Amino acid sequence: MNERFERLLARAEALIDRIEAILPQPLCAPDWGASVAFRYRKRGAHGVLEPVRHVASIRLEDLQAIDEQKARVQRNLERFVRGLPANNVLLTGARGTGKSSLIKACLNEYAPQGLRLIEVDKGDLTDLPDIVEVVAPRPERFLVFCDDLSFEEGEPGYKALKSILDGSVAAATPNVLICATSNRRHLLPETMRDNLAATYGDDGELHPAEAVEEKVSLSERFGLWVSFYPFSQDEYLAVVRQWLAAYGVPEAQWDEARRAALVWALERGARSGRVAYQFARDWAGRTSAEGA
Repeated sequence: MNERFERLLARAEALIDRIEAILPQPLCAPDWGASVAFRYRKRGAHGVLEPVRHVASIRLEDLQAIDEQKARVQRNLERFVRGLPANNVLLTGARGTGKSSLIKACLNEYAPQGLRLIEVDKGDLTDLPDIVEVVAPRPERFLVFCDDLSFEEGEPGYKALKSILDGSVAAATPNVLICATSNRRHLLPETMRDNLAATYGDDGELHPAEAVEEKVSLSERFGLWVSFYPFSQDEYLAVVRQWLAAYGVPEAQWDEARRAALVWALERGARSGRVAYQFARDWAGRTSAEGA
């Protein structure tokens, strides 16, 4: 009887172990000294904060043609790392103009003052309260970063982010700031049928439909909006020259590279910092190979 009982007990314990393996577990703190940046990743039902071993080395001085945007974000982050009130940040606008690079550069600038970054994919935003709970007792200041953020109708992360920004009884702690980048100002798709749902009052005034109000309400919960715009030709070429110099391309080649850079931008249909960086990498690699 005892042997049979032991077998049943072993089976029960094995079953419990299997069930516990698929059940959500409390988020564990990582080794905070391993890096200044972390990624939140899901491993099955479990969330993990993984240290980023190779943090992008870009500096604020590397970013050209966005001086006003740099100044606004820096002022906000300087207050944040000093423990003063600061706003959550939404960076929107033209693609490739330095939105994500500005956040990486700010991390490198303010990491010695205790700034840390946690990157969260939009699909994992429902776990934001767990992340906030883990970092709340820490002395560091945490920038929770969601890159290229936009939502489709009905995505669960939308409500989670909206609540943590402003509206939930479990608000973010003072050592947490939310920062997102997006090509969409209002983060949700806006369609003609939203406007068709609007109604006219007796006084003839157009009252926006509740659907429109819902779509703009998320972006309005970010206290600081910073807009980025397409580069002019002169701004684009200035960034090209900067990256050519960074890659050690001799100044004697810059006139020839200028013409090629304009063609490069025309082929891609955009003048931006990203396009300038990609061109400089191509030019430096190509000329180095030809000279070898």
